[in-house]
Amino acid sequence: MTHASRDVPPIRRSVTVPWTPDAAYRRFVEEFGRWWPRYGHSIGGRRVKCVVFDARVGGAIYEEHYDGTRYEWGTVTQLEPPARVAFTFHAAFARADAQQVEVTFTAEGRGTRVELVSSGWERMSDHARGAYGGYRMGWGGLLARYAGRFSGVEVLFTSMAVAMDVLRQRESFTRNSEGRISSTGAPT
Repeated sequence: MTHASRDVPPIRRSVTVPWTPDAAYRRFVEEFGRWWPRYGHSIGGRRVKCVVFDARVGGAIYEEHYDGTRYEWGTVTQLEPPARVAFTFHAAFARADAQQVEVTFTAEGRGTRVELVSSGWERMSDHARGAYGGYRMGWGGLLARYAGRFSGVEVLFTSMAVAMDVLRQRESFTRNSEGRISSTGAPT
C-alpha cells in the first residue's frame, strides 16, 4: 500500500553550531566517521571498525566491521560545498527503501544553521516506513552529537544497542540486514 505524500511528511531537524558554513560542512562530510555514534547507530555495534562517507557524487556510505564485512547505508547524490550535501540512506533496509536526506548549511548570526530533511517515506515499503518514528528521534540526536552536545536520544539509542547485545539480538539484526556488501562494494 502506498501512502499519499501528506500522510508521511518529511522529517526535519536542525541545529545551530558556532562554526562557519565551511567548517560545519567539512565536519559533517569529512569527519562523518569520527562524530557518528558507531555503537548505537549501526548494524554491527561493537563489531564496527569504521564508518565511511565517501565524499564524492556516487560515493558510498557504509560501516565496516573488524572482520572486513561491510554494510551499505547509502550513496552520496549531491555535494555543493559549503552549502549542501544530499545522499540516500537505508542502513539495514533495501536500497528501494532509501530515505532521501538533504543537509544544508546556512550562515546564521555568528554561526551556522544545519538543517537535515529526510524525505521519500511515502515510497517505502511498510516494513521500512515502520522505522519513521525512530528516525524522527534519531536524526535529532545525531545532529546534537554532530554539534558536540549531550542528547538524551543518544543515551536511549545506546541503551537499546546494549540491550540488543545482551539479549544477543544484534546477531539476528545483522544477519537480517539487507545492505551487506563485499569489501569490493558488491552486494552479497
